Amino acid sequence: MKMGWKQLVAVFLVATMYFSVLPSTDAYAKTTREQLEEAEQEHQETTGKLKETKENIDSLNNTKDSLQGQLDELNDQLSEVSDNLEDLENKISSKQDEITQAKEDLEEAERIEKEQYEAMKKRIRFMYEKKEHTYAEMLFTSTSFADFLNKNDYIQKLSDYDRRMLEQYKNTREAVNNAKLKLEDEMEQLEIMKAEVEEEQAKVSGFVDATKGSIGKYANEIAAAEAKADAYAAQAKEEEKNISALKKKLAEEIAMSKLAAKSAWRDISEVSFAEDDRYLLANLIYCEAGNQPYAGQLAVGAVVINRVLSSVYPNTVVGVIYQNKQFSPVGDGHLALALANDKATAACYKAADEAMAGHTNVGTCVYFRTPIEGLSGIQIGGHIFY
Repeated sequence: MKMGWKQLVAVFLVATMYFSVLPSTDAYAKTTREQLEEAEQEHQETTGKLKETKENIDSLNNTKDSLQGQLDELNDQLSEVSDNLEDLENKISSKQDEITQAKEDLEEAERIEKEQYEAMKKRIRFMYEKKEHTYAEMLFTSTSFADFLNKNDYIQKLSDYDRRMLEQYKNTREAVNNAKLKLEDEMEQLEIMKAEVEEEQAKVSGFVDATKGSIGKYANEIAAAEAKADAYAAQAKEEEKNISALKKKLAEEIAMSKLAAKSAWRDISEVSFAEDDRYLLANLIYCEAGNQPYAGQLAVGAVVINRVLSSVYPNTVVGVIYQNKQFSPVGDGHLALALANDKATAACYKAADEAMAGHTNVGTCVYFRTPIEGLSGIQIGGHIFY
């Protein structure tokens, strides 16, 4: 009889071989109510993450806006510094022209001074070499007092002229030289200012680049956060659909449970069990309540048989167990593995025998799950039956 069941589930087993090990404890099938609670909890966590992500996006946007304001100010500063640098460069160029002109003026003054000096030396040398042309001789050779006065006046004017011209060119040279020194000093100061402005420009430019980099970094973080928020929003939407479906399913189960309680029930004597029902039921009990006390294993078996007896469920053990989405070990492959290896214990077989004989310790209950607040029923071990 057991070999017959192994052959029956062989095809289903191939599709579920990715389950390499069946847990030694029970693989408890979550009821719709439990699935709904978990779904609502997951949805709450997702919406919390979505809210946190949106708040993070707002914070990032505020930081980005603040950085953009700083960048605008820095750009204004950079523009001002650049204008100052351009103005200084123009002043430096103008000063360079003034220095060049001052040098040319100085050279010209020195040339004239030299010419004047050479001219004076020539006159003096000429007068001493030609004694008759000395100032004294010129005076002594006067033919009259009037001639003496005229020659004396001439000599005085010539001497005054030489002295005046010499003084004039000395002053000119000193003025040009002072102007040159002043211009060179101003040029040096301008160069210092230019270096300072260039340093300030480099610093502001560095701040601009750093701020742009920060803005880019925050823009990337915002984009990533927005993508995450979109993913959370999509996940939340899917979870809402799932919750809605689970609520609908739970309402249907509750309605089915109430309907089953009011429906016609067959007597156990009216049920004809198939050859392998005992093997199938024992292994389902193992999957659902393998780590529960014997009373809990019998209660799971009784739930299956109660459904067989109720007119609102399939009237065979196979039909009840394989009814769509009723027992998760069927859907996740654990039952197929258990059947292939006959994992059911002696206690599981005993519970199956008692349940198939019509014994029940949970009355007419057709559902079970782990206890939750607000759910009334019969609690046995780690399950509540209702």
